[in-house]
Amino acid sequence: MLTIPNALTFLRFLGIPLFIWLAQSGTQDGLAILVLAIGGATDYFDGKLARALNQESKFGEIADPTIDRLYIAATLVVLYIREAIPLWLIAILVARDLLMVVLALVLQVKGQPPLTVTYLGKAATFNLLYAFPFLLLALSDSWYGTLAFIFGWAFAIWGVGLYCATALGYFQTGLRSIRVPSSSRIIESF
Repeated sequence: MLTIPNALTFLRFLGIPLFIWLAQSGTQDGLAILVLAIGGATDYFDGKLARALNQESKFGEIADPTIDRLYIAATLVVLYIREAIPLWLIAILVARDLLMVVLALVLQVKGQPPLTVTYLGKAATFNLLYAFPFLLLALSDSWYGTLAFIFGWAFAIWGVGLYCATALGYFQTGLRSIRVPSSSRIIESF
């Protein structure tokens, strides 16, 4: 439990309320963006370190994607309140996550292990986590605000597209594991 990757995951978790507080002030956008950047970096490095140091854990497996979702949710709320993103964007992301929660619950009830996060799933999250600081910076009435708007929406569109595409992939994988009895899977693995 007390590993370097888990410590980074916990540090990333502590950044969520700090980000909300900074971003809501309206005067600390630079620091809020820094917190998001650190959150994104720790999301990348905790997984890399866990594999490199052979410190993968059940806690990290569950906490990492959960904290990703919490960061996304907190950022969406702040960006919506500050009128940086429309409600439809939030609706798409929330609907996707609700679908994944239902799938996870069904897998658990059926005695199946949770789905493993894929590379594309990580890429979708990274795109969204890169989009949000740009969209926050886009609130500035300046040339860099305009540039941030372009980059922010480019990352957001790619992120939403990948987020939805990976949901379909996860859903298909989940359905296959529910349909195939575990004894059949054991025989197939030999």
